[in-house]
Amino acid sequence: MAVATALVCAAGLAVLGAPGVTYAAPGPTPDPTPSISPSASAGVAADDATRRLETIHKEVEELYRKAETATDAYNAAGEQLRLQEKSIADLTRRLEAAQKRMDTLRTQAGALARAQYRSGGFNRTQLFLSGSPDSFLGNVSLARKGEQATRRLLTDVTATKAELERYTKDAGERWKALDAEKKKREAAKKEIQERLDAAKQLESRLAAQEKERLRLLEEERARQAQDRWLASDAARQLTGRGSVAATGDAARAIDFATAQIGKDYVWGAEGPDTYDCSGLTLKAWAAAGRAIPRTSQEQWRQLPKVDVKDMRPGDLVIYFTDASHVGMYIGDGRIVHAPRPGRQVTVTGAGSMPVLGVVRPG
Repeated sequence: MAVATALVCAAGLAVLGAPGVTYAAPGPTPDPTPSISPSASAGVAADDATRRLETIHKEVEELYRKAETATDAYNAAGEQLRLQEKSIADLTRRLEAAQKRMDTLRTQAGALARAQYRSGGFNRTQLFLSGSPDSFLGNVSLARKGEQATRRLLTDVTATKAELERYTKDAGERWKALDAEKKKREAAKKEIQERLDAAKQLESRLAAQEKERLRLLEEERARQAQDRWLASDAARQLTGRGSVAATGDAARAIDFATAQIGKDYVWGAEGPDTYDCSGLTLKAWAAAGRAIPRTSQEQWRQLPKVDVKDMRPGDLVIYFTDASHVGMYIGDGRIVHAPRPGRQVTVTGAGSMPVLGVVRPG
């Protein structure tokens, strides 16, 4: 038994002392969570902060873009209001003139009726019993003139009455249209304010340092978009032609637009101290003697379109699929525009936003 025990102990010692096998001294149970160095923790926190700012940037930009779309609707309703008000004013003048004409005709009709009453009306027997041929012919002529005057008077009364009725109906319809445009404008105004308030609330939650980082992030995203646009075929063909100097009306429009640099964006504004995007282009081309539509959507719809590769200074670049933003091309791949609330009229890359197309006022 003692021999067996000794053999077992010897075998155990041989295993423990086998080459290549080592064992650490017993210690505390290790934590299954991997350890992170302070520098790695800082990197994760920075990534999280960047992602948060990215999210805020997207939300803020989307809110401002929706506000700009609503601004276009507000401006369009304002234009329709002006047109309807002018139309109603013109119609009112025509209605007043027609009413005066009707009053005159009624006076004439009353005078004619009283004259016929006093003379007993037109008597054909007396006409044929005239004492002489000359008297007979004279009476016939007078009778015909009287009948013609009566017919003309009745015709004028009927036509003027119909005109009055038409004008009255038109006035009613135009007042309804005016009221509808007012409601559209108020709805657009409410939507604009809601979007702007939501964007401001998001931005107000950021500390000053984060706001600066957000601004830099916006600039970086715009630069990246511009680089992608410059790499497109159309932009390469455009820049390959070299810088084309603006002339004539386009030069005057650009001079006006660039003179507004630094002025605040205010939705619905047309200057002289503040502008929205289409208000700036509207006034710039007005300074050059050209009338163009008020909103970026109508500018896109009504003005002649040109290819990006054929763009020249003074042309208007329309942005986003709903044509809700516009800037003026000034050459060298740049535009001058009024960006959004909280920003000022500035120069930026023509491709810094999604380009819908280009239109030419002149």
